Amino acid sequence: MLTALSIRDVVLIERLDLTFDTGLTVLTGETGAGKSILLDSLGLATGARADSGLVRAGTEQASVTACFSPRSDHPVMALLAEQGLLAEDDVVLRRIVTKDGRSRAFVNDQPVGVALLRRVGALLVEVQGQHEQMGLADPASHAGFLDQFGVPAQLREAVASAWREWRSALTKLQAARAAIESAARDEEWLRHAVDELSKLAPREGEEEELAAERQRLQQGERRAEAIASALSELTPKDRRSSGPASSLRAASRALQRLVPANQPDTPNPAAEAMAALERAEEALAEAETLLTRLANEADADPRLLEQAEERLFALRAAARKHAVPVVELPALLDRLCERLAALSSGEAEIAALEQAAKDGRTRYIAAAEALSVARHAASARLDKAVAKELPPLRLDKARFHADVATVPESAWGPSGSDTVGFLIATNPGQTPGPLARIASGGEMSRLMLALKVVLAAGSVVPTLVFDEVDSGIGGATAAAVGERLARVAEGVQVLVVTHSPQVAARGAAHLRVAKAVVGTRTATDVEILSVPARREEIARMLAGETITPAARAAADELLGMAG
Repeated sequence: MLTALSIRDVVLIERLDLTFDTGLTVLTGETGAGKSILLDSLGLATGARADSGLVRAGTEQASVTACFSPRSDHPVMALLAEQGLLAEDDVVLRRIVTKDGRSRAFVNDQPVGVALLRRVGALLVEVQGQHEQMGLADPASHAGFLDQFGVPAQLREAVASAWREWRSALTKLQAARAAIESAARDEEWLRHAVDELSKLAPREGEEEELAAERQRLQQGERRAEAIASALSELTPKDRRSSGPASSLRAASRALQRLVPANQPDTPNPAAEAMAALERAEEALAEAETLLTRLANEADADPRLLEQAEERLFALRAAARKHAVPVVELPALLDRLCERLAALSSGEAEIAALEQAAKDGRTRYIAAAEALSVARHAASARLDKAVAKELPPLRLDKARFHADVATVPESAWGPSGSDTVGFLIATNPGQTPGPLARIASGGEMSRLMLALKVVLAAGSVVPTLVFDEVDSGIGGATAAAVGERLARVAEGVQVLVVTHSPQVAARGAAHLRVAKAVVGTRTATDVEILSVPARREEIARMLAGETITPAARAAADELLGMAG
């Protein structure tokens, strides 16, 4: 239900904070006092079209906040959870409109699109007015209202479940047919691709393994080349060439000639140099030994590197050919094999899926027919129930009919194989037609009230708003309207804008909308009336500008009857 409404700078309202309770709340006031501003504000908060004309003159923006307290199992809570909008107890809708016509919407202080705000608002408030009816006036809602009135929920659930199963079977059948058709068109290519990839036999993770092995072999080859090059520098390339060892020995022999042969005891002046040459020769021999050992230990095998590169390049070439990463080649081979297998097993699979789809259609038809039978029975009961409500509302010549009609198979859906439309004929001999096209504004409002009296118990919308439902009527008819509004308000919260004292007297709460000039500006304000103030307001509605004792007595009588 609507618990609070806060309005800031909307048309003639500068600041207004209202609270609401359960039951029937009536709003009264002189024509032009601003009652429509309240409804426009509520509509703005629940997703109606934003208009810069709503922004009060001299201000930058207008804002409206509406607070609701739905039950924990109300559909709006599931919608908010689906959208990730947290809601514990209250649901707060807020709308801001700037003077240039731009607007922002919020649900529980989180920004949302206006479309979502409208969806949330439609689950919380329904407005029935002289010029715009929502909910019951929307033909798309009629099947839901009829189902809620008198169709077992298990029948509706059975149809929805059968529909899902049938559609799922059809989807699988279509996918299988498409796969087989595709495989048949590409059979020659498929066989070639499968044969090629099967011979290649790609393994998962093989590319990384080969790349690492290739790098290792390349490093080993470079290491072997470096060792071989070093050895070649130490070892003569041929007998005619002398290596560094020979050069060292030759240098040593040359220095030995510094001592005459006939003077062997004479010290050699190059003894230190000769010793150094001897050490160099020993170090050179050791280096040659070590390099020879390294060369023998090196496992560089050009054939292994060549094989690794050939395998790696073959995998990458296949991946480029099929436009997939190398890592996906095994999965690609599996998919191509499945498509080929489908050619041989396809007929049996298609036959099984066709049977499943046929069985699904049969189950859906049976469930939809059971639902249709229940809807026809509920339609007859609804017609009778509404017919009882029409005469007291001065619609005694009107005929209401909830029409249940079968639709073509192309229009079948999760809600069944028929459509529901609420039809009305307001005069004898007139062919019943759609509500919005046949009924006038006043007739529409009263017809909506009659329907709401009958359907309110099954409605998920916790707040109903009636705008001048009593237009053009008075006396006993107005009293009947008030009595029915009170009955509806026993099950849901009802707000009604009224000019009828008979309706106003029925309210559990009474708000008076008044317009006054404050300084140089005109402002609208709303007052919650006490019992004495209600008496005066109803007397004013009865008598006009001058309230007489007779009018007050009549007001007392109305309030007494209402009590």
